[in-house]
Parts: sequence; structure tokens; C-alpha cells
Amino acid sequence: MALNNYIAAYLPYCLRKQEDGRYVTLNREYKPVGFITSDWINYDDYPVRANIKGIGPSTARKLSCHSSDDTDDIFLYHDGCNPVIDEDYMSDYFEKLGLLAKMQVE
Repeated sequence: MALNNYIAAYLPYCLRKQEDGRYVTLNREYKPVGFITSDWINYDDYPVRANIKGIGPSTARKLSCHSSDDTDDIFLYHDGCNPVIDEDYMSDYFEKLGLLAKMQVE
């Protein structure tokens, strides 16, 4: 998928837990948000990991577009509920961003 709109490039598509327990926030191309490249990105080469406090199964379920309690890969939307195609999808997405915005990171 091309990064042809702001949401796809600069806002979270998913949170992916790393081996150390911290998360990388990825855009639609599975690159850290803001990275616009087709090159392979090794997350270890960049300071893009964060410990996001409070992500357990219940929070993952609220954030997940699939209502999944999986804390390893949390997808905020998918192609079928892409925020740019429908106002209700956008509203749902912004609710999820609102939850994330309140979470502590270190």
C-alpha cells in the first residue's frame, strides 16, 4: 500500500511489541510513523521503541480494530475500516488515538 495520505504515513496503524517488551508504533507500511521509505527498516537502528504503560489484554481489545486482546500486534484499523473512507471509521480511529494519547511512555 502506498503512503499516499497523512494518516497512512504519520499516524499509527499498529503497535508491535518487541522482544524487550517495548512497542514500535508503525505506519501503514510497517515503518515507524513518519518514515516514508520502501527500504527495509531495522527498528534497532533507530530510537523508535517505547515502553507504553498499561497495555494489557483489556486495553489491547479497546485499541484493536479486531477487538483482539493480543498485546503483541495491535492493529488500530485495517483496509475494511480505513479512517479515510468513512466518517464513522474516522471517529472510531480517533477514539483509539485518544486512549493512546493518555497512556504513559518511557
